[in-house]
Amino acid sequence: MNKTILIAASLLGGISIVLGAFGAHGLKELIAVDAQQTFETGVRYQMYHALLLLFVGSTQFIQPKTKKIMFYLVMVGILFFSGSIYGLATNDLTGFNFKTIGFITPIGGLLLIVSWGLMFWDFFKLKTDK
Repeated sequence: MNKTILIAASLLGGISIVLGAFGAHGLKELIAVDAQQTFETGVRYQMYHALLLLFVGSTQFIQPKTKKIMFYLVMVGILFFSGSIYGLATNDLTGFNFKTIGFITPIGGLLLIVSWGLMFWDFFKLKTDK
């Protein structure tokens, strides 16, 4: 599972760099400044969670079962949170009205929060060395 998590983390990180550059340069003339800032928020949270997955995939302090659950929560959370933000920010450029699925943004955020909570709980349960 660690290898899968690390591969996904590196892909998500790389994609966030590409999307960040696209948002800063490619969308600059196409969408309003507030929409650009919204798009950047999606990129930032995607990168934060790519880094989280890099940590999760490379640490021994999180139980394998927790890692697996966190992986799925983060992947779906990024899809829902950042993905919907990308759609909402570029709504005027597409034929699809992303506002109709805007309700998934907070669901994605909740999934990301739960993943951090699971990590906290595994750390809390750690046996400390004396």
